Amino acid sequence: MTELVPVVDIGGLHDGDPRRRREIASAIDDGCRRVGFLEIVGHGVEPVVIDSALRELDAFWALPAETKLGYVPADVMTNRGYSPPKAESLAYSLGVNAEPDTFEAFNIGPEGWPAGDPVYERERDGVFAANLWPTDPPGLRPALTAYFAAVSGLARRLTAIFAVALGLPENYFDAFTDHSTDTLRALLYRTAPRGGNVTAGDAPADADAAAGEPARMGAHTDYGILTVLYGDQVPGLEIVGPDGGWHPVIPRPGAFLVNLGDLLAQWTNDHWASTVHRVVLPVPRADRVARRRSIAFFHDGNYDARVECLPTCTGADDPPKYPPVVAGEHLAAKFAAPRLHRPTTATSTLGERTGALTR
Repeated sequence: MTELVPVVDIGGLHDGDPRRRREIASAIDDGCRRVGFLEIVGHGVEPVVIDSALRELDAFWALPAETKLGYVPADVMTNRGYSPPKAESLAYSLGVNAEPDTFEAFNIGPEGWPAGDPVYERERDGVFAANLWPTDPPGLRPALTAYFAAVSGLARRLTAIFAVALGLPENYFDAFTDHSTDTLRALLYRTAPRGGNVTAGDAPADADAAAGEPARMGAHTDYGILTVLYGDQVPGLEIVGPDGGWHPVIPRPGAFLVNLGDLLAQWTNDHWASTVHRVVLPVPRADRVARRRSIAFFHDGNYDARVECLPTCTGADDPPKYPPVVAGEHLAAKFAAPRLHRPTTATSTLGERTGALTR
């Protein structure tokens, strides 16, 4: 792990020791101000939950391409089910024209919400759409549902300590996240050995990958409040540091990476920055499949939340940089751009980091 990304141990966060809470909040504030990326240990998510999710996802990724394509949603704007290679180009979410990305994804949202509740019913075909579960492997649904619940709890604990780090009451964000548009996105990057033989399970999902095209996800920032990311210990993830350059990030075993999204950057008036990141796998050798798995949990806030500069992040010499925005409108504009392959209309938080997009 590069020293650029601080390791924050959140063990003991809820033991009632105020000094320990201050230490954790201070470490989080330091990392969020410097780079907007943290490595979280002591998080309390059981290894068996992570391992089970990865095992069932491996079984899903190994299915024939035509089988997985049966779980593509009918509406491209429904963030559920399977997303094949080249369906998206995430750089468009930053207003940049780019080639399609080559990752595969499987997306889920909350498994259940209160039937009849008008807050949820308004978006039952949108951000709270039903999940598209495959029948094979049969263990995928319980494994990902358990993972979703565990990491959702972690995201909410982090949001509470984020509030403390920002000089706010611990429950400050509760009113903005009590029906949050949370999404879990499992991702696979895979390229075949150049000129080598591959098994069905290792075969990439398109011809370009088979020809040795590097697997990739284009440069982007995440859209909401925070992202909790599991990643294999395989090179490929890169972030833009304070120096404006790209830096590799590989997590230690069992740790989660946490990065900030655009809504939190706008809330904090850029005191905390949303992190520009990308994934590029090495061009494969003749004898090796290049493969990287990750599971991203996006904690994006209520779709009807009004986001405006926090009172602790502005002053006479530091006026708000961004106009207030409704979270759902921002998220929809960001989400549409990569899927429709057109530049976003959402407010940009890139600032002076635009130069990194051409490197």
